[in-house]
Amino acid sequence: MKSPLLSLSGAVPAEGVDEGVAAHYGDLFREQRALADGTGFVDLSHRGVVTVTGEDRLSWLHLLLTQHVSDLPAHRATEALILSPHGHIEHALYLVDDGETTWAHVEPGTQEALVAYLESMKFFNRVEVADRTADYALVHQPAGSIADVPGGVVVRETPYGRELFLPRGDLEAYAAGHGPAAGLLAYEALRVEQHRPRLGFETDHRTIPHELGWIATAVHLQKGCYRGQETVARVQNLGKPPRRLVFLHLDGSEVHLPPQGTELRLAADGPEGRKIGFITTSVRHHELGPVALALVKRNVPVDAPLLADSTAAAQETVVEP
Repeated sequence: MKSPLLSLSGAVPAEGVDEGVAAHYGDLFREQRALADGTGFVDLSHRGVVTVTGEDRLSWLHLLLTQHVSDLPAHRATEALILSPHGHIEHALYLVDDGETTWAHVEPGTQEALVAYLESMKFFNRVEVADRTADYALVHQPAGSIADVPGGVVVRETPYGRELFLPRGDLEAYAAGHGPAAGLLAYEALRVEQHRPRLGFETDHRTIPHELGWIATAVHLQKGCYRGQETVARVQNLGKPPRRLVFLHLDGSEVHLPPQGTELRLAADGPEGRKIGFITTSVRHHELGPVALALVKRNVPVDAPLLADSTAAAQETVVEP
């Protein structure tokens, strides 16, 4: 869905999975600094919005998700995953319940598959699942923001800011009264700085929660059965996920950022050495310079200098080996 905020002055459209919103509005670093200072907002209206209503909604979701949600208090934000039978991540949901409806936002384009899966699991539970992407647009207010929240809007409050499920028809009016707008590149730069994984970026077809640190925020280790729990329990008990998420400081003399999927090698082995991982997201940060998230093999030494093609990279540990 194309955001009406692409008509704002200086707006440059994002590409790929994030198509439909602005990558930036003409000044990437100014937009990052504004968000870091708690001002402005980010248009995330391309993300999918799914709701679950009905008196069984929380107990039913509890059976399907990695998170403990059966007693989720109203207005408390949480996040959860849906795993494959083998424990690989299929969906990431960012949830809040308003006392009558459970709201979730998900990666752009994944809402249809998610709704189809949830519908297939309803059985005799008193729940209704709906794709509300056409009706609601997600807006991010950064941490520390003193901007008001329009009346009646469902809010998901997190350590990184507020997420507003705004009626889509109100998006332009909201932007007019809550500027300045910051683009998705600014939001992504802060996400990388905060070491927060993103489905489809830090994940591939075989990613498990332990590799990304999602165990701490999206998985409850004492709850009952859910699909893929056996893998989670086995890795938790053995302590040996095959890969781990790292934060990389990239050589700032390079003109181009290494794109997603760029192979990583040990610097000691040179550019023809054995592949030990790959870049998942690379960004230009207003203070840190070029940085990235990456997945590397668990046994890569935590202090080993790396190469992303020809770009030198220094590691910071996110997930302990």
